[in-house]
Amino acid sequence: MTATPKRELAEIVAPYGRRIRLDEIAYESGMTLLRLTIREGSRFTILEIDAATAGEWGRKMVQWAQESGGNPSD
Repeated sequence: MTATPKRELAEIVAPYGRRIRLDEIAYESGMTLLRLTIREGSRFTILEIDAATAGEWGRKMVQWAQESGGNPSD
C-alpha cells in the first residue's frame, strides 16, 4: 500500500525524554489510519490504528488519567 502525505496532528513530550507523534495517514485505497510514533532515544515504535481503536484507547486513557488524579484537557 502506498500512503499519501501524512497530516501531522500533534506531538506530545512525555517523561524520560520520550516523544509521541500523532499523524493521520490516508492510503490510496481510501483507508485512513492514525499513526502513533513513540520515540525513546534512538528507538521508534510505530502503530497504525483505525478510528474505532483510537476511540476506545482514548476513552480508556482519559478514564485512567481521571482516576489517577490527572486532568485531561480534552
